[in-house]
Amino acid sequence: MMNLISECKGFWGLLIFGNIENLILASQGATSHVNPIILLALSLICVVIWLLAGKFGTQLAIKYADEIEIIGGLAIVILGLQSMLEATGII
Repeated sequence: MMNLISECKGFWGLLIFGNIENLILASQGATSHVNPIILLALSLICVVIWLLAGKFGTQLAIKYADEIEIIGGLAIVILGLQSMLEATGII
């Protein structure tokens, strides 16, 4: 377990903000009156995909951790802004 934590230390920011983004997207789906069962199923599918990508992709991607974190952080900010703007009715 400790080995896994030390291997993923380059991705901690992305993991934390990615989980926050998942909450934002789930609330966006709830406010858009998406069927909660479909939302649950899609969320679980995404979590499993992220788990598998994290388990098998960390070894390959660790040398690019800084670049991945910058791109992922930018995507999280853009999606968060988009969902806030849609929730306020600006777009």
